[in-house]
Amino acid sequence: MKIAIYGYGNLGRGVECAVTAAPDAELVGIFTRRDPASVHPHTAVPVCPADEILQYKDQIDVLIICGGSATDLPAMTPTLAADFNVVDSFDTHASIPDHFANVDKAASESGHIALISAGWDPGMFSLNRLYASSILPDGADYTFWGRGVSQGHSDAIRRIEGVKDARQYTVPVPEALAKVRAGENPTLTVREKHTRECYVVAEEGADLARIEREIKTMPHYFDEYDTTVTFITEEELLRDHRGIPHGGSVIRTGKTGWNGENTHVIEYSLKLDSNPEFTASVLVAFTRAMNRMHGRGVTGCKTVFDVAPADLSALTPEELRAKML
Repeated sequence: MKIAIYGYGNLGRGVECAVTAAPDAELVGIFTRRDPASVHPHTAVPVCPADEILQYKDQIDVLIICGGSATDLPAMTPTLAADFNVVDSFDTHASIPDHFANVDKAASESGHIALISAGWDPGMFSLNRLYASSILPDGADYTFWGRGVSQGHSDAIRRIEGVKDARQYTVPVPEALAKVRAGENPTLTVREKHTRECYVVAEEGADLARIEREIKTMPHYFDEYDTTVTFITEEELLRDHRGIPHGGSVIRTGKTGWNGENTHVIEYSLKLDSNPEFTASVLVAFTRAMNRMHGRGVTGCKTVFDVAPADLSALTPEELRAKML
């Protein structure tokens, strides 16, 4: 399958790496809104201006869109789905239904296929929530993220006027996590499950009070959490916050038995050295599925719930039955 990347930030660089590891994929181009001469990929792939992408329609099987969920993907994905098969990592959970509807209209009308919200949450965590709740219908779902850097939340902070750079850490509340793992089935508010730590490099002369206020009141990102904002220098950010680790757990606690006498706990957890590289690896796996599904005549927008597990793997069905089942 011939893959192209639209956007070359942390996620785009991760996709470049992940495509090289896929035995059935070839990277045919990187499309950027920056000056292509300023972009230096690890491989010898051509770098092209984003506004020239339509010239390459016949050379791309699937386009992986590596933009931010705050402002990029809501516009980019439906626009590009009119001309390409596309995959994105849109992660604003509350806005997924609207994003799906917009992308589905564009992809369905043009005869393309699109997958939105691939990654680890939404994405792999979503699948595990579905599996576990189907297996244990009498129970409760819990999702804990971190401690780690959220790319989407960090990007949302960087979009605020006066912010030069930022890192946002999502941190589980230890007491809440312990109660869930013990099978206590606690009722937890969003605020009781996580805190958010923001480290912000402000531009010279910026209004720090306004920036902090805009962060803490940002809908869907920070307004429902206990959030701390710490202003640091660019040197401190580079020294202390260079990496992009993340992870978390999806936990389902449930009961079985005629009187609910038996308790079960299902937990799927991730510990990631590199959030963007892992997310990119998920994107490439689902790109394989989109390419296969489109080859069978499937069009319109899809989510991870619509993809058969076998379509994710580079192995044949025979190899999967022999090695994985």
